[in-house]
Amino acid sequence: MNNNNLFQFVQQGFHVAVGAATDLCETFADPQKRTETISNLQTELSEKTGKWAEKGQITEQEARRNLETFLSQRGWQKTATTSQSTTETVSNPSPTDNKVQSELQELTEQIIALRNELEKLRQSEKPN
Repeated sequence: MNNNNLFQFVQQGFHVAVGAATDLCETFADPQKRTETISNLQTELSEKTGKWAEKGQITEQEARRNLETFLSQRGWQKTATTSQSTTETVSNPSPTDNKVQSELQELTEQIIALRNELEKLRQSEKPN
């Protein structure tokens, strides 16, 4: 990056910061604009949350398929218990297999926690 481009980049960053600060001040000064801005932000957040939830669901399904493929290639069998999937080995697991299984369990727990958190957020956003 040459000096001219660096200067333009810094100058643009400065202009963005000043413009954002000015817009923020104008928003706080005008109650109508403040209400409109907050309403727009809530709408955008709600739309984004819906899109992210949908994308997360698709990603989860793809991850499950990839994981099942990976495990079947390694000689692991899928066994269904309740609503969660668990895996067990066909042969004696090696230390590496134990590590993989431990990591998978940890990731599964993180996914469950994220899913619960997302559900709580959805419930808190519903109108009364």
